[in-house]
Amino acid sequence: MLLHVQDLRKTYPGSETEVLRGVSLTLAAGETLALTGESGSGKSTLLHLIGGLDRADAGIVAVEGTDLTALGDAERAALRRGTVGVIFQQFNLIPSLTVAANIAFQARLAGRHEPKRDRGLAERLGLTDHLAKYPEQLSGGQQQRVAIARTLAALPRLVLADEPTGNLDEATADRVMDLLCELVAETGAGLILCTHSERIAGRMGRRLHLRAGVVS
Repeated sequence: MLLHVQDLRKTYPGSETEVLRGVSLTLAAGETLALTGESGSGKSTLLHLIGGLDRADAGIVAVEGTDLTALGDAERAALRRGTVGVIFQQFNLIPSLTVAANIAFQARLAGRHEPKRDRGLAERLGLTDHLAKYPEQLSGGQQQRVAIARTLAALPRLVLADEPTGNLDEATADRVMDLLCELVAETGAGLILCTHSERIAGRMGRRLHLRAGVVS
């Protein structure tokens, strides 16, 4: 089992309302899962806890048998470098690096940088003509594609994507989804994707719907 989440709970400081109230799920290698639900239902919080970007109040998040809830900040960061790739909704590109350097960044940290793979991802995502540019010179949709390429270039075992096609037109979104699904098929990675799109959710193997912090 690639991912095991059990009875996950989270309340943010200053709030008495639990964002997540006992969420459980599993994900096998090569499996794809859509997280759906209204804004505020807990989708992004769940994704952040699975990615080790935040710490749960209670419950288990085990990635390939390692419980993230028992790890410190440095250990969770190491897991993200080597095992878990996160595609952020807000891109989180490094403004001082070119597109090419941004794409290579995560793979270099993971010790898996392969220039040929970078070039292939750039070509498939329509970024070949933008490799020497900086993030501020790109449109929102182009920045989103760079963020996706950066994550996939590191060959993560588990890909977490928060609305990865939200800034893309429908045709480009379909190409991005093709690439994400191909990565899962080619490398045996798992994919969890937050989306409001019924069309995108329908492309995933399974769906988990959150409502007010619980699976409904």
